[in-house]
Amino acid sequence: MIRFSTAGESHGESLIALVSGMPAGVPVDLDFVNRELWRRQQGYGRGGRMKIETDKAHVLSGVRHGKTIGSPIAIEIVNRDWKNWEERLPVEAGDPAKHQAVASPRPGHADLAGALKYNFADARYVLERASARESTARVAAGAFAKLLLRAVGIEVLSHVIRVGRVELARTAEWDEIVALAGKDEVVLACVDAETEARMKEEVEEASRTGDTVNGVFEVVAHHVPAGLGTYANWDERLDGLLAWAVMSLQAVKAVEIGRGVTAAESFGSRVHDPIHYAAQDEGKPTRFTRPHNNAGGLEGGTSNGEDVVVRGYLKPISTLRRPLESVRFDTREPTSASYERSDICVVPAAGVAAEAMVALVMARVVAEKFGGDSLLELKRNFDGYIEQIRRY
Repeated sequence: MIRFSTAGESHGESLIALVSGMPAGVPVDLDFVNRELWRRQQGYGRGGRMKIETDKAHVLSGVRHGKTIGSPIAIEIVNRDWKNWEERLPVEAGDPAKHQAVASPRPGHADLAGALKYNFADARYVLERASARESTARVAAGAFAKLLLRAVGIEVLSHVIRVGRVELARTAEWDEIVALAGKDEVVLACVDAETEARMKEEVEEASRTGDTVNGVFEVVAHHVPAGLGTYANWDERLDGLLAWAVMSLQAVKAVEIGRGVTAAESFGSRVHDPIHYAAQDEGKPTRFTRPHNNAGGLEGGTSNGEDVVVRGYLKPISTLRRPLESVRFDTREPTSASYERSDICVVPAAGVAAEAMVALVMARVVAEKFGGDSLLELKRNFDGYIEQIRRY
């Protein structure tokens, strides 16, 4: 099984991603990995932290001569901001007078719940780990998952469909999403320029008023064959695995597969995707086709051959320049919530982090279904299965 974990704090020395279970022989393109890290840093409405950091992947193990070797892959991403925090967050006891407490919890953040859980006197250590800075390590791990998926023709990308009150009013085409990911300047990662301009106005309004703004991103896994995941066991359903993975991201409060929200408001005749059969081979693994993809490529917890589509719904960032009411940790007296340098809008960045999570889940189910300690073995099994469903 492909597994991953992360370590590190927002203002610590570095972030670490550890990926195990990757087959040997997967070509590793570090320029691609670093491009993914760069994409996570982009977007209109990001805070000052992104002006400090230049995220780069330093691979410590598991890759030699440009390919994975089957052993755990360890990736380090250095925090350049560490030099400003070294005395405030030392590993040793250090000087207590230099500790920078988070004196009052922020509504909507993990501050209070985390301080209560771990019996901390303030929320500093909660903030350091709960921060979305942790998603940097997820993106590094997800880039390796994408490299494995690329070897079997599966691609994973995202785009933004809503910021604040402004929503994309049409379905994005795959080619548009690909073109968006290739841009060297990212505004709000929307495929429609006019809609993106109105989204930008939403961010500017929030900035003027000291507020933050929410949104929705969509992740698409393209060229996914039918038969990944299963309906047989509840904890192996692909829709459940994807929902869990995306929901685990900071600030995500709801996850939608396909048009799940719309489906809950519609009759079955308007929701379910009719099944057709193509007489000629159109280059897809299966000739069974759908005129639309409301199911988001998943039926009964199993991929059906259409694109897998997952949406994440983001709450607004919890740190406000115009703080909400709170209570001091030390005196329990009313006060304003603490403020730390933060973003106004993170929807494009969250979409990139969600790509990583979707890619990690897809890589896991691919590895589970097709097995193999090497990429050669996995591809042999994969190609045999594709031929099987093509002839079905």
